[in-house]
Amino acid sequence: MNEAVARMLARYETRTVDHRVQALREILQEIALLGLWRSKFFDKAAFYGGTSLRLLYGLDRFSEDLDFSLLKPTPGFDLRQYANALEREIASFGFQVRLEKKQKTAESKVQSAFLKADTVRQLIEIETAEPFLRKIPHGQIIKIRLEIDTDPPPGFATENKFLLHPIPFGVRTYVLPDLFAGKMHAVLCRRWKNRVKGRDWYDLVWYAANYPKLHAMHLAERMIQSGDLDPADSLTPDRFFSLANAAVDQLDVAMARKEVEPFVKNAQALHAWSPVFFRDILHRIVLV
Repeated sequence: MNEAVARMLARYETRTVDHRVQALREILQEIALLGLWRSKFFDKAAFYGGTSLRLLYGLDRFSEDLDFSLLKPTPGFDLRQYANALEREIASFGFQVRLEKKQKTAESKVQSAFLKADTVRQLIEIETAEPFLRKIPHGQIIKIRLEIDTDPPPGFATENKFLLHPIPFGVRTYVLPDLFAGKMHAVLCRRWKNRVKGRDWYDLVWYAANYPKLHAMHLAERMIQSGDLDPADSLTPDRFFSLANAAVDQLDVAMARKEVEPFVKNAQALHAWSPVFFRDILHRIVLV
């Protein structure tokens, strides 16, 4: 096993096959970020979303995707220009992956691609015991989605944060009040047909407990862009809390809890969830 990968793996408890796969996913995420840093990607883009909270700020749940935003709208941007750098970087640590761009079925300013790798083969690279390997279905693919918003709404700020694995390197990311605004936009405006994304609500609780300041202007810009706020209106505190409480009223708490459970180590953290709990959480938010 690569020495740097061995040090990364040592940070995890890997007593089950699920733990082993989650550790592998995060190791690949960090190596992918290193490859993007080497290729100057962060001169043009910033990291945000659940994985940025996990890797940069210690969010205590696992996250599957790597989400980015360009620093300014760039219609001709193509994520595939970084494919070789990503695949080369990850291969240098002993892993075999490929980057596949997702074909859009509808007009969108968000580009998606997937890093794909054979799960068993990569687990072998991190010296996984044979009993674990037998539990993985033959041909199972580990996938990490990369998404980048090529038409970001205005009004956000960024800063540089540093990761120390597999080597020290810098990542440009949204500042926390703007990260919170992006998460709140998902809570208020994300539209799922038949399910709830409990991870959004889990992250909301994490923000309220750790970094409760939310940049209201950036949230308003996001809502205007998505058609959830008229440009002539303003997002006053009263309007914000009215919308937030309405979202709680519509929340299927049991479904939200079920969706997020595979991503958290301690399911007891979800036992307090209820409409009363989330209304309390909402009123801990500080609009700035």
